[in-house]
Amino acid sequence: RALDPQHRLLLEVAWEALEDAALPPDRLTGVRTGLYIGITSQDYRDWLSDAPDAYWATGNGHCFAAGRLAYTMGLTGPAIAVDTACSSGLVAVHLACQALRSGECSLAVAGGVSLVLSPRSTQLIKKTRSLAPDGVCKTFDARANGYVRGEGCGVVVLKRLDHALRDGDRVHAVIRGSAVNQDGRSSGFTAPNVLAQIALIETALADAGLTAADIGQVEAHGTGTALGDPIEMEALVAALGKKNHRAPLYVGSVKPNLGHLEAAAGIAG
Repeated sequence: RALDPQHRLLLEVAWEALEDAALPPDRLTGVRTGLYIGITSQDYRDWLSDAPDAYWATGNGHCFAAGRLAYTMGLTGPAIAVDTACSSGLVAVHLACQALRSGECSLAVAGGVSLVLSPRSTQLIKKTRSLAPDGVCKTFDARANGYVRGEGCGVVVLKRLDHALRDGDRVHAVIRGSAVNQDGRSSGFTAPNVLAQIALIETALADAGLTAADIGQVEAHGTGTALGDPIEMEALVAALGKKNHRAPLYVGSVKPNLGHLEAAAGIAG
C-alpha cells in the first residue's frame, strides 16, 4: 500500500525493455548494469493518512525508485534517480551514455516515469497558468495556450554500439551524441532562453560529429505554450534551418497525442 505506483510501473516497463533486448535479469548476473531513472513527482504522498513509517520512506523517495529496480533485478552498477524537471528522462539517457563511454558500466537501463496521482499537483500547476484551459495541447499553433498533463513510462536498454554488434543484439537506433545545459538568466525563472537552446543544439551536433545538414527531423519539446514554442522554433531555425543548405527540416512533438509526460516527456518523444 505504501509503494508509489510510479515504482511499480518502472519495474514492469524496465523488465519489458530487458526482455525486448533478450536480456532477462537472470542473465545479467556479473554484468555491470547501470540504472538511470527520470522521476520528479511524489503525488502519492498526499494519500498518507497516518504518521509515515519505513515503508512510506522507501516506497516514495526518488532514490528508491532506482534502488528498487537494482534490488529486484540484482543489478550492481550505478543506480541513479534524476530530477531535472521536464528533461529528466533525456538527462537520464545522457548520463547513461556517458557511463557506457567511460566504461563505468557495460549495459545501461534508462528512462523516465510520470503519473498524476493527486489533484493537488494539477491545482498547483494550474496556478502557473501553463495548462491549456480547453484541455487540448496545440503545439506550434497560433491558438496554443498551454499544455495538457499526460502519464506514462518509457525505458530503453543501452550498450556501446561495438559491444551490441559483437553480441549480435538487435539495434533499434544509435545515439550519436548528446548534450545538457541550462537556460541561465532569461526573462523569467520558467522562461526559456533562445541563446542557450541554440548552444545546446550546436554542442550536441559537435558531440555527434554531425552538421545541421545531417538532421532531417526534430522531435521538439513543443509544449503548446505561447511563450515556449516560438522560442524553441527560433532556436531550431537558427541552429539547423539556416545551416542545412535549404533542405527540408521536419519538426514535430508527441505532446498533442500523449500530453506532456513531464519527467518522462523526453523518453516519450
